[in-house]
Formats: sequence, C-alpha cells, structure tokens
Amino acid sequence: MANSTTPASNLPIGEQAVRLKQMANEIRFSAMTMTNHAGLGHTGGDLSSSDILATLYFGGILQIDPAEPTRPERDRFIMSKGHCSGAFYSTLSFKGFFPRTQLSTYMDPLSLLNGHPDRNKLPGVEANTGPLGHGLPIAVGCALAARMRGQGWRTFVLTGDGELNEGSNWEAAMTAQQYALDNLVVIVDRNRLQQGDFTEKIIRMDPMASKWIAFGFAVEEVDGHDHAALLEVFSRLPLKSGKPTCIVANTIKGKGVSFAENKPAWHHGVPTREQLALAAAELGVEISQ
Repeated sequence: MANSTTPASNLPIGEQAVRLKQMANEIRFSAMTMTNHAGLGHTGGDLSSSDILATLYFGGILQIDPAEPTRPERDRFIMSKGHCSGAFYSTLSFKGFFPRTQLSTYMDPLSLLNGHPDRNKLPGVEANTGPLGHGLPIAVGCALAARMRGQGWRTFVLTGDGELNEGSNWEAAMTAQQYALDNLVVIVDRNRLQQGDFTEKIIRMDPMASKWIAFGFAVEEVDGHDHAALLEVFSRLPLKSGKPTCIVANTIKGKGVSFAENKPAWHHGVPTREQLALAAAELGVEISQ
C-alpha cells in the first residue's frame, strides 16, 4: 500500500502525478475488494472517481486534518454520488480518518461502513449522501455558511453525471450563482454512464460545460484521470472571482480494469476472486494475503 502520509504537494508536479496514480489504483483495488466481500456495490463509479479522490485528498488540495476531522476551518468535501462509497471509504481510510481494518467490514450487519456514507458513523464524512441530488444543495448551504461567517474554508462536491437528472441540482446551481459563491467547487464525474445505460440515451447531458456556464458558473473541462491536469486546475481555484466553479472531469466508468471499462453492466458489477486477481495485475497492486 502506498504511504498515504507522504505529502505529495511538496514534490514536482510530474512526481506528484506518479504517486497519485499509484494511490488511485490502490483505492480502486480496495473498493473492488470491498464490493467482492459485500456481494454488491457500484464498481464502475468507484473506478471512475478514484483519480479525482486521490488528487483531492493526497495532492495537497483539501485543507483537512484526520486528527481534527471537525476543525471549524477545514475545507468541506461532500461525496454527492454516495453510492460510490467503496472508493470514498478507501480514500478516507488511507488518509487516516479511520483504521484500514474497518474496510473489511463493508456492508456487514452493524458495520460503520454502510452502502451509503453516514456522517454520524464515520469521521471525514460531511453529509449523508446516496439518494441522488442532495449533495450539491448541501454543499451550497455549506459555502453560503462560510460566506455569512466571514470564513475562508471551501466546499468541494463530487457529483455523478447521471445524478444531474435530478432537478434539485439545478435549483442549487441557481442559488450558488445568486450568492456569487466562489468558495464552491462542483466536480462532475463525467463518465457518460448511469444505472441502466449511457447517459445520452437516457437524458442527454451534452453540452455539459455550456449548461453550467448558463447557470453562472466558471467552468473548465479536464481529463479526470490526468493527475497533473487535475492538480493544475485545482491550483487555480476559484477559476473566476465572484463565480462558483464547475470542473467537468471527463472519465471512463470502470477505469483501469479492462473487463469493466465503459460497460453498463459494471454500474452494479461485483468482481469474482478471479477477476480481482486480473484487476490487481492491471492496476499494478499487490493482493494482501
């Protein structure tokens, strides 16, 4: 396992990117192991979001301290696509919010690691999410609270693209621009797949960036698997003073695992032990005995 305590932000960006890729692949494999254990989960979305999570938590972006998870001045991160809890829990655990041994209890009876994150059970979870369309409205409230209190912490929220079918997101977006919340950063995991099929076959999302621009956001598109590109755009926040930010992170559902990439069935797919071994080889990680 990569050393999650090494601050990547003190390294040259190229070396940071190499370390972040390793961490992201560790997160991917951990999430797949958890899904295999539980017999259910959301493998495809776990894999598409891992590079974003690794960059935020291990690239020196989020100002957080696992030793003080409720420190008032911390940045807030809300995992709106809370069904992808395997990747999120793995990230929090590797960062030091709770012991890694707890990951092996994923979705067990009475486990603290529910299928959907619960802020009352785990440090580092800012909001209960999973039912879609809730995370962005909560994030807007957090950003507005910081503004009203005259405090400088930021709020980041990761949404799925299928999740944007929910109208509550667009009500929240209008509110964010109304209050000029440039301390709010929306990241869209644009993997173009949702439960059942490709997003463009269910409700067309394109042109994604234009939609957010029309709602008053400063917008940038980026390769959501390119750690150097992610670090660069995160280093320029806010993208425009007086405007909330939206980063459209173009990703591949199932990224990094050949049998899962861009396949609708892997929204809910559960890997077998044999598939875990193949995934470990492709991701370049070791299977713990």
